[in-house]
Amino acid sequence: MSNIVNIQEIRMLTPHRYPFLLVDRVLSYEPGKSILALKNITSNEEYFNGHFPSRPVMPGVLQIEALAQTAGLLIYYTTNILADEKTNWHFLAGVDKARFKRIVDPGDQLHLHVEIAKHKRGLWVFNAKAMVNEEIACSAELFIAKGVLQ
Repeated sequence: MSNIVNIQEIRMLTPHRYPFLLVDRVLSYEPGKSILALKNITSNEEYFNGHFPSRPVMPGVLQIEALAQTAGLLIYYTTNILADEKTNWHFLAGVDKARFKRIVDPGDQLHLHVEIAKHKRGLWVFNAKAMVNEEIACSAELFIAKGVLQ
């Protein structure tokens, strides 16, 4: 497993920016195998204004997006190829077996565990889970495909 990666390096490796960058730190990774990242859930997150004001909850779809962004970082660490203006982009192409088992609250730390299940011809399949305090909050099988911007 490799060293911790901070937010400055993450910003160099991904096109996402606030408020849609959902990975704060990479805790460890093994190219070609797995990655563990972290998202700190703060009460200042934009989505808490409407989801839900009286009982803030991190939307499940954003948990999936955080896992997909983490998978994108693992693709980079595995291939060492950055996206340029039009090529080498990867997009979420599918989600199977998504399960939500625990509410994610402001103040939680979401640990993002992603493992490569398969890779063939530009399609990556990942087993992913988001955890809070050793409890599974969300799990899914993610499909990420290589694409070209038009």
